[in-house]
Amino acid sequence: MEQNLKGDSIAYQFPPISLLNDYAWKTTIDKSQIIEDEQRMVDALNGFNIGVEKIKTTVGPSVSIYEITLMPGVRISKIKNMTAEITLRLSVLGVRIIGPTIDSKTIEIEVPNKNKDIVSMYSVIKSVKFQESDAELPIALGRTIHNTDFVIDLAKMPHILLAGATGYGKSVGLNVIITSLLYKKHPAELKFVLIDPKMVEFKLYTDIENHYLVKRQGEKEAIITDLQKAIITLNSLCVEMDNRHALLKLAEVRDIKEYNEKFKARQLNPNNGHRFMPYFVVIIDEVADLLVPAGKKIETPISRIAQQAGDVGIHLVIATQCPRFITTEIKNNFPARVAFRMTTRYDSKKIIDQPDAECLAGQGDMLVSIAGETTRIQGAYIDSCETERVVKFISEQPTFGECEL
Repeated sequence: MEQNLKGDSIAYQFPPISLLNDYAWKTTIDKSQIIEDEQRMVDALNGFNIGVEKIKTTVGPSVSIYEITLMPGVRISKIKNMTAEITLRLSVLGVRIIGPTIDSKTIEIEVPNKNKDIVSMYSVIKSVKFQESDAELPIALGRTIHNTDFVIDLAKMPHILLAGATGYGKSVGLNVIITSLLYKKHPAELKFVLIDPKMVEFKLYTDIENHYLVKRQGEKEAIITDLQKAIITLNSLCVEMDNRHALLKLAEVRDIKEYNEKFKARQLNPNNGHRFMPYFVVIIDEVADLLVPAGKKIETPISRIAQQAGDVGIHLVIATQCPRFITTEIKNNFPARVAFRMTTRYDSKKIIDQPDAECLAGQGDMLVSIAGETTRIQGAYIDSCETERVVKFISEQPTFGECEL
């Protein structure tokens, strides 16, 4: 990899939060409405001869959680098998039943709100949790159904598998990931490899090519849309990964963070091949469009990178609307997985090893599974006009030259 950095790094300005839309309204739900909704839930359960001893409601941005203590003698398995019936009785898109808790008497039923709050990109970027994050690659995914901001560190994941049926938030989710990193990482510290078989998803980022995008030597465009070029690029990343591992070994450090700290402290000699290493975030939209025609030619480099590249700062985010084409080898190397609403229980299990994604409410409602622990999130929302403003602001900053593979 050759990197030519130009411009004064001090002069670079990060995009201001004011470029993002502030949806400063919040749906207000009065106590009488909560009581009415709780009674609807109790009536629905009583209709199936399920007695409720106590009920408590927590209202989130898109989902309300009903914590229900069942009457003695009610079998938990009975209610857990009645998701479809309860969904129908409540007249909502889908409910999710979680439980039992430790005392074996309490379950949680998650029900989509009729009126949803928009979790704006503005609000999660502005949040204390994101602004004060010490993560290497912080991503503000959105807000939990308990109304807490949800920020992850891609460097620790170290890769993300993201899936969802068409129209339920997957594309917005990718833009949220990219935007989070643009607000936190300097162009000298981070480079994106964007692979877009559909040729439409990443066009908005063309104007920041000389700031944040990696380009193959001899290519005119940085965003990769051709299958053969995608294969060549992924294999080039494997070479870059091997070179970085060799440099880490030579520097006697464990990971890219330690290596770069040592390099900036002038403890590593460039004459010996040492160089500052930016993080590489490889984002593939609709990976199935590559896997189906290319098979092992794509699967092998993706698996190699997923297995070995996290420590050297190369991270994968791969997205699909066709989970059935995700092989077991690929999935097993992605401990962090995001599921938007799925078409079937099979698709949900394929991605997060459990059902429920088929019951999500859409519009950015997602289940995030990290090392087996699942959290329900209302994804942050960013529209194309916001992205265009952020990209335009960055494009007018000092140029940092080309980063080539």
